[in-house]
Amino acid sequence: MKSPIVNTATISLEAAQELLAEARRACAARGFAATIAITDSGGHLRAFERADSAPFLTVDVAIDKAWTAASFGMSTHQWNQYMAEPAVAPLANHPRLMPVGGGMPIFHEGRLVGGIGISGGTSAQDHEAAEEALRRVGLAQ
Repeated sequence: MKSPIVNTATISLEAAQELLAEARRACAARGFAATIAITDSGGHLRAFERADSAPFLTVDVAIDKAWTAASFGMSTHQWNQYMAEPAVAPLANHPRLMPVGGGMPIFHEGRLVGGIGISGGTSAQDHEAAEEALRRVGLAQ
C-alpha cells in the first residue's frame, strides 16, 4: 500500500508578508488604493490588508480572487476567458469563484503554494500589480 499521506507545499507567513508589501508598492505605483489577499495552497487566508480608502467591496473580491487563483493554479484573468465556454459557464454560480483579473496563483519550484488577489484598480491594474509583486519576490511563474 502506498502511503496514505500527501505532502502539500504552502507559502510561509514570512513570504506572504513580503509579497503583501511588494503588492502594496505595486498598487501605489499605479495610483490606486487596494485590498490585497494572499492564501495558502488550500485557499485559506494567509496575509491580508485593506487600504484606508479602499471600498469595502474590495475585501471579499480580493479574497475570492486569491482563492480562485489557488483553486486550479490559474490566474483569474484566464478564468474570465475560460468562463465564455458554454460547458464551463455554469461555474459562474459558484459563490467564491471570481473570474476577474487581479488573482494569480503562487508557485515555488513548480509547486502551487498559494494565491494572491488584488482589488481596487481596474482588472488590468490589479493583474499587473499582482504579476509585479510576484516577480519582485521571485515567485513569478
